[in-house]
Amino acid sequence: MRSASVHYKWIAFSTLVRKEVRRFLRIWIQTLVPPVITISLYFVIFGNLIGRRIGEMSGYAYMDFIVPGLVLMAVINNAYANVVSSFFSQKYQRSIEELLVSPVPNYVILAGFVVGGAARGIMIGVVASVVAMFFSGFHMHNIFITLTVLILSSVVFALGGLINAIYANKFDDINVIPTFVLTPLIYLGGVFYSIELLPDFWQGVSHINPIFYMVDAFRYGILGISDINISYAIMMLLVFVVILYSYAIILLYRGTGLRN
Repeated sequence: MRSASVHYKWIAFSTLVRKEVRRFLRIWIQTLVPPVITISLYFVIFGNLIGRRIGEMSGYAYMDFIVPGLVLMAVINNAYANVVSSFFSQKYQRSIEELLVSPVPNYVILAGFVVGGAARGIMIGVVASVVAMFFSGFHMHNIFITLTVLILSSVVFALGGLINAIYANKFDDINVIPTFVLTPLIYLGGVFYSIELLPDFWQGVSHINPIFYMVDAFRYGILGISDINISYAIMMLLVFVVILYSYAIILLYRGTGLRN
């Protein structure tokens, strides 16, 4: 009986994941191509044109230095966007109610959406890394840390996207967090610079920015340089995952924003 229950949960989970993956692959021109164009423009403008004037950053050519941050920026944006748009669309169409009244546990529903969003983020990360090879001669310093940070970062912002979708009441609401929270955090997260260049006060502010830990650990995985201890950075990512997961599951159990 217990094995049958696990089997049914697995079917529900895998079905949700397949649905989410097929959703963004079916419109790949809208989901996969734009990030490639955007990151290519960043490489041309910031890495090539501005990078020549800057020279080196932390002992690396500026183009090589910004590669990890730009790749992770694409990962974060797409993992977040996939879940927030998908979950809110089902909420808006009221099809999410069919899931909520079904025997599928809330944690399975949550895992299905999050894994689907993380899959898009990871796929974008791979594509962006391939594009980066045409602009930079970067190498992989530690593939285990690189993949760990890539997965954890995708999960963190997939969870963030789901929380945003739960609270959103109209389509305009799903753009508030990316515009006023996500974008500033990305640009203040060390994507284009080392925080060692900042005054002490702003270095302290950077340490409360979750994206800083992601970018710094990801940069270590690719280039082998970092501003903080890598074990601490990964631990912080795990803490963010636990906090956001716990909050999201509480919202689902309470039916916040989902039940009238």
